[in-house]
Amino acid sequence: MAAANYLQSEDQFLCSICLDVFTDPVTTPCGHNFCKNCITEHWNTKDQYLCPLCKKVFNTRPELHVNTFISEIVAQFRQSAQQKASSSSSEQQVSKPGELPCDVCTGTKLKALKSCLVCLVSYCETHLEPHLTMSGLKRHQLINPVENLEGRMCVEHDKPLELFCKTEQTCVCMLCAVLDHKKHDVVPLKEGYEGKKVELGKTEAEIQQMIQKRRLKIQEIKHSVDLSEEDADREIAEGVQVFTSLKESVERGLNEIINTIKEKQKTTEKQAEAFITELEQEISELMKRSTEVEQLSRSEDHLHLLQGVQSLNIQQPPPTKDWREVSVHPSSYEGTVIKAVVQLTETLSEEMKKLLAESELKRVQQYAVDVTLDPNTAYPELILSDDGKQVNLGDVKKNLPNHRKRFSNHPCVLGKQSFSSGRFYFEVQVKGKTEWDLGVARESINRKDITLSPENGYWTILLKKRNQYEANDDTSVCLSLKPRPQKVGVFVDYEEGLVSFYDVDTAALIYSFTGCSFTEKLFPYFFTGYIYGRKNSAPLIISPVRVN
Repeated sequence: MAAANYLQSEDQFLCSICLDVFTDPVTTPCGHNFCKNCITEHWNTKDQYLCPLCKKVFNTRPELHVNTFISEIVAQFRQSAQQKASSSSSEQQVSKPGELPCDVCTGTKLKALKSCLVCLVSYCETHLEPHLTMSGLKRHQLINPVENLEGRMCVEHDKPLELFCKTEQTCVCMLCAVLDHKKHDVVPLKEGYEGKKVELGKTEAEIQQMIQKRRLKIQEIKHSVDLSEEDADREIAEGVQVFTSLKESVERGLNEIINTIKEKQKTTEKQAEAFITELEQEISELMKRSTEVEQLSRSEDHLHLLQGVQSLNIQQPPPTKDWREVSVHPSSYEGTVIKAVVQLTETLSEEMKKLLAESELKRVQQYAVDVTLDPNTAYPELILSDDGKQVNLGDVKKNLPNHRKRFSNHPCVLGKQSFSSGRFYFEVQVKGKTEWDLGVARESINRKDITLSPENGYWTILLKKRNQYEANDDTSVCLSLKPRPQKVGVFVDYEEGLVSFYDVDTAALIYSFTGCSFTEKLFPYFFTGYIYGRKNSAPLIISPVRVN
């Protein structure tokens, strides 16, 4: 029973080289079985005698003998398979769309299992049987079913394309190899296949690398879009803030002019109301006198009339104002709107300058970097804090190594960080200082004899001891700074050739060096100034940048 089940397993009788049922099975010393012809041809094409399955290497070529036991089992299997095929051919799979049909079947086409490169025909399980049992057909080369078998044959010699001409990069038959391609580099089809497979592997790796580079480029582009979107959102927010402030200023100006005009109108109305009240009082008095006179004039009593006239004192009328020179002049509004617009324009101009300055400062603050002081460059009398953020001038000259980077004659120090591209920004507190110098310097500056100018590698502004501010451009530029800066921001755009200084508290631009040509590393530069008595003893402090 077990033998029957065993016989039913086709995998047990397949050669691992040709993947077909064993023909003349032989066993290697390592215990693996192959078709005699398959293993012989395999060793003929190799430099070593090794087992294709376990890769065991044999020092000498093993002598091979047909394994009669396996041969008998294979024969039984073939017989059993033939009987099974004849009894169950009706149960074989019918060829479906996309599947290769058997070329021999008539009527209903069954699914092809193998194609023969000799017959140039594809066979179903039933029609394949002769190739598995008949000695003449068993030597035909069977492959998995493929279409266009004619394309696997040499059109000139009608032989299978078994070789590959590396010279002309084409598949050829055995006759082509000894005739038209005699002097060419011709190799077995498998070797050509393996070589091309290696080339395809390299090509695929290159393509995958190209794909990866393009995916990275997509990520880079998307990241740029994200950054652009962030910049756009920030600009929109700043624009809304600026225009909202301007709108509020315009509304305040409009309200002020309306209130001014209304106040003038109220003043005119109050004056007119006062005059009218006074006139109405006089009219009331005059009407009272008119009534008295009228009543007296109707009297027929001579004595009463005369005494009444005397009593009324008609020669002196009731006290009244001379209204001939009195008038209400309409308030003059001429020039009110123009004056208000002029004032509003000035206010808006100042407001815009302030808002734009704040916006510009916020923009450059986005490029803030962490700057610390480099003790190897510090003048020997300078005192640096442990965190490298503060520096002030002491009164003792320390015995320090004579480092080539050190300033030896003036109380100067550079930052540790250097910059040779892009943009950067840092802030320095100068509160309490009466003398200082700040900016950036190129790496090759003379650190003994200092002459501050762009030509000599310095882009700085300074405060002299007489409260004079200057920019050390090609010629010194006097700066009028009110109020005095307490914290100075330094911004550099390397590619743009720009160095700008800002009063951080007022967000005002102090000065800009433009059109600079940077070709070396730039370092933050600090000069503490000298101490006069107790003046200028405060330190320069590199402050953390806080974006409002």
